[in-house]
Amino acid sequence: MHEYSIVQSLLESCEEHVKDNDAKEVTKVIVKIGVLSGVEPDLLQTAFDTFKEHTVCNDAQFIINHQKVVIECFDCNTTSTLEKNDFCCPICESVKIKVIDGEDMYLMSLEMN
Repeated sequence: MHEYSIVQSLLESCEEHVKDNDAKEVTKVIVKIGVLSGVEPDLLQTAFDTFKEHTVCNDAQFIINHQKVVIECFDCNTTSTLEKNDFCCPICESVKIKVIDGEDMYLMSLEMN
């Protein structure tokens, strides 16, 4: 499960941010996970809850925002959010599209004391 290595990197990043900002702890961690990222949100939550103990995130709330797939259509020049995994434009049904969001995982924000 690569979620464990993701959490390890996330916790290391939190440690660095706390140090760089002269804070004591992280109280909230917010991440955005795209549905095409390959990251399983439930496993990520479990991994975070398991490994946060005795770190600057010990009492931190972990919030996961789920990002649907967002596409740009080259034929009708629209941007759309896909509600299902039909990789075509919901406006004109073209398959000449580019995925512009929903493939990655991002650390969106940290709250620190």
